[in-house]
Amino acid sequence: MTNLTPTVSASNHIKKWLLFDVRGLPLGRAASKICRYLRGKDKVYFSPNINCGDNVVVINSQEIIMTGKKWTDKIYYSHSEYPGGLKMKSAKFIHDKDPTKLMQMAIQRMLPKNRLARTQMSSLYIYPHEEHPHQGQKPIVVKLD
Repeated sequence: MTNLTPTVSASNHIKKWLLFDVRGLPLGRAASKICRYLRGKDKVYFSPNINCGDNVVVINSQEIIMTGKKWTDKIYYSHSEYPGGLKMKSAKFIHDKDPTKLMQMAIQRMLPKNRLARTQMSSLYIYPHEEHPHQGQKPIVVKLD
């Protein structure tokens, strides 16, 4: 008689709703902890090829902090694939234009670069203030230290 390891499939996985308050937390540390829950690595049945992560709501992304001089010295690059198409933006410029963009970029760049990560990113909801439209789902508040 053989013992088979139980595995989870996407159809029998129940997603929870989690709420994270990132007020006053460093960007990278908060993003790495949120990414863990988004991928489902906190579950005992984690499998890297199945979306077993939870729905994640992040509030107060406008009040994140960056240590040192990263607000002015950290540069984000993008390229249009045309000659001379390199664009450089500072973290302060991106944060002033859209307060949720820095958190979204940090979490997205910590996920693997594949189709599964794109479906996991669809379970992420980031809001700049306390208000969010997910009260009906009764999200569980997770404390980040």
